[in-house]
Amino acid sequence: MTQISLGRGVARLALLATAMLALVATASADPLDIRIAWTTVPGQLTPVLFGPYAQQHLLKHYGKAYTVSHTHFAGSGPMVTALASGQIDIAQLAPSSLGFAIENAHLNDVRILTDGYQDGVDDHFSIPFLVRKDSEIKTIAGLKGKVVAVNAFGGALDIAARAMLLKHHLVADRDYTIVEGAFPNLGAMLEQRKVDLIGLVLPFSEVLEKRGDVHALFRMKDVFGQTQMLFNVARASFLDKNRAALQDFFDDYVRAQRWLLSAPHRQQAVQLVAQFTKRPESVFMPYLFTAKDVYRNPDARPNLGALQRNMNQLKEQGILKASIEVKRYAALGFIDGAVKRLKH
Repeated sequence: MTQISLGRGVARLALLATAMLALVATASADPLDIRIAWTTVPGQLTPVLFGPYAQQHLLKHYGKAYTVSHTHFAGSGPMVTALASGQIDIAQLAPSSLGFAIENAHLNDVRILTDGYQDGVDDHFSIPFLVRKDSEIKTIAGLKGKVVAVNAFGGALDIAARAMLLKHHLVADRDYTIVEGAFPNLGAMLEQRKVDLIGLVLPFSEVLEKRGDVHALFRMKDVFGQTQMLFNVARASFLDKNRAALQDFFDDYVRAQRWLLSAPHRQQAVQLVAQFTKRPESVFMPYLFTAKDVYRNPDARPNLGALQRNMNQLKEQGILKASIEVKRYAALGFIDGAVKRLKH
């Protein structure tokens, strides 16, 4: 009887072990949830690239290898804190916020992954810094004693505004005041004379400029030339831990980006952006995904040469303390692999 009981016990343990292994296998098969930070659409496209339409028609691996959840931020600066604390997995940073991530937050394992968009490429759009036409401000020197508004301190527009005014010997908090305001509110702040200069991205700048009451005092390209304005980054530890799922993610990223930027799909792509933003298609149709828009690389490949120049400019202006070698922080293997596979 003892041997029979022992045999039954061993059998039960074997069944339990099999069940536990099955549970572990099931858990390991759960898709990776990728937490992505975003600020504005269509300045950032991931909420559309991984939105409901794309999930149903474009993304081959969504729900199998990975899922995506988005968290909204006021600008690229605050994303650095969230990335450092592990609240997000992928952030879309600007050159300045990349520098702050490395120098101030000590994120030495931050890695550049994809293009977000580029400013000042050929005849493509460049971000305007707007004043009222009826304003007495005709030159940058005329901003002395005035109020400048940007979307977020530490972000790309904040740094560009400070850099341009510094070129004209105007220092923030000494010669002018600089304040924050959400992109949707900046136009009203200017029109209501609460501020004197605003930096504004599409589509908000398109709407405001069409009214005819404002004009650009200068543009982003006047400050930095061609700029790798935004780009997606993640921490190396996240990339190393989830390499297989992320390769599927980036395959889908490039596939969806190519579809969205292709001319035959433009009208539908504009509709998807309009639906997400809850704005009329007429807001986007005049420029979105045309030469009047910002430049986006169809393969989502960032311009590391432009980004290196941008980082050098930030160092020259004293915004960054040390030189940063961009290639050291680049991890383009995911994009390279996706482009290679999608050719077949």
